[in-house]
Amino acid sequence: MSWFESLVLGLVQGLTEFLPVSSSAHLRLTAAFSGWEDPGAAFTAITQIGTEAAVLIYFRKDIGRIIAAWTRSLVDKSMRGDHDAQMGWLVIVGSIPIGVLGVTLKDQIEGPFRDLRVTATMLIVVGIVIGIADRLAARDETGGRHRAPKQRKTLENLRVKDGLIYGLCQACALIPGVSRSGATISGGLFMGYRREAAARYSFLLAIPAVLASGLFELKDAMENDDVSWGPTLFATVIAFVSGYAVIAWFMKWISNKSFMPFVWYRVALGVVIIGLVTAGVLSPHAAEVAE
Repeated sequence: MSWFESLVLGLVQGLTEFLPVSSSAHLRLTAAFSGWEDPGAAFTAITQIGTEAAVLIYFRKDIGRIIAAWTRSLVDKSMRGDHDAQMGWLVIVGSIPIGVLGVTLKDQIEGPFRDLRVTATMLIVVGIVIGIADRLAARDETGGRHRAPKQRKTLENLRVKDGLIYGLCQACALIPGVSRSGATISGGLFMGYRREAAARYSFLLAIPAVLASGLFELKDAMENDDVSWGPTLFATVIAFVSGYAVIAWFMKWISNKSFMPFVWYRVALGVVIIGLVTAGVLSPHAAEVAE
């Protein structure tokens, strides 16, 4: 991998990780359209460490408060009803599905799931799901001629059942094209949570899964020596910087804006990919432009 490729791919990772458009799909597509080799699941997982570092810094106060309360609750029974202590457990519970499925489906994640036809299908299908969830949330927030606005849930209302459902939604993002934030936020909207609450828990929930995946791939890559370390680390730094900027913008934007621009973008991109693969312009199995 060249330094220019790492610059572009790191920027793509940072710009798309937290938006509901699928960063893994965009990394795969950027390589395909550019005629570069598929950066692979290992590159994606390692560069995600950079974007998760951005989450750690942006939500540092929330994370510090949750860890402190959760740790105290282990020895102090009076702390077990504290919301922050409960959030610590809910992040752990919500991380179980992706941990189990990530290990179980490792070969599929690094192989068949990276087929561009799968990616395109997921872009379209999940885009439609996000659109439906967005419309339901908008209807509750604005009400209607014969219906008063409905109060949506905050993270104070989060319980184990909802945490597991969030976790299952996050696990769907193991397939390129789904989008971790898109799946978890839309899942939260379907369960009646406010947009900002769904996004905040989505980002917090991603921390254990992404860091564990990145460290696992990092260990595996060090043993096999099959990663271009200089460019990969450079891409990770670029992903961190651009990812932090996107989080700051997205958390302000999401509170009162519609997801529909992302929905139309996902559907249009998915249709274009299917068209190009069908026409033989793109190979579905390799990040190469067909001759």
